[in-house]
Amino acid sequence: MSQALRGAPQFFLRHALERPTSIVRTSVLLPARGHATQSTGTSRGPTRKQITVASDDGRVRWGELSAREKAARTTQQTFNFVTVLVGLVMTGGVITFLYLEVFSPEGKTNQFNRTVDRIKRDPRCTELLGSGKSIKAYGEPTWNKWARSRPIASKIQKDRTGTEHLLMHFNVEGPINSGVVNLHMTKRPEESEFDYKYLFLDVKGHPRLFLENADVQTSGSSKGGKGGKRKVLGIQWGW
Repeated sequence: MSQALRGAPQFFLRHALERPTSIVRTSVLLPARGHATQSTGTSRGPTRKQITVASDDGRVRWGELSAREKAARTTQQTFNFVTVLVGLVMTGGVITFLYLEVFSPEGKTNQFNRTVDRIKRDPRCTELLGSGKSIKAYGEPTWNKWARSRPIASKIQKDRTGTEHLLMHFNVEGPINSGVVNLHMTKRPEESEFDYKYLFLDVKGHPRLFLENADVQTSGSSKGGKGGKRKVLGIQWGW
């Protein structure tokens, strides 16, 4: 009996020491679980799609991009800049070409139109070709009568002195005959307009018809007053 009473305080003491330990353990584990749940909730936020060269629309700030995404955006912007630059250069080239070839007063198109109008008004040309209203001018001849809108054979080149030479070759056709027109014009560096060197019409079965011939005019004018030959009615006279 006495031994049972002696063991009772030890039993209660041991039970009292073990009970708060379980409480402490429970109180420690509960906050840990709550913290784990909170950290898991924050990691489930919305994820951003990776930026590539094809998918970049510029909405994501530069500071939020990774190194690979920055390289993709730089590549895209560089490509866009080069594309715009090439477009501007091509547009400028087209505008320059249209001005020099079509709209410029001294361009090939205007020179061709003036030459054709001159042939239509010249009585000697209409006598060989027919009525000026019916004369047509076109490029190289072809078997297809509907394909006469070929480019006119022409070119502009410079010689060693800087003089520009405009050479042109095209065909004309009228109710009576058809022929070939050859044009050569020159423009010196100090001049702003082309001058005729020669302009003639060749019709099969007829002599060559000169509308302009600078070589003959120059020789006649330079030697006319000093015993040179003068040209009257197409014949050179030596007085």
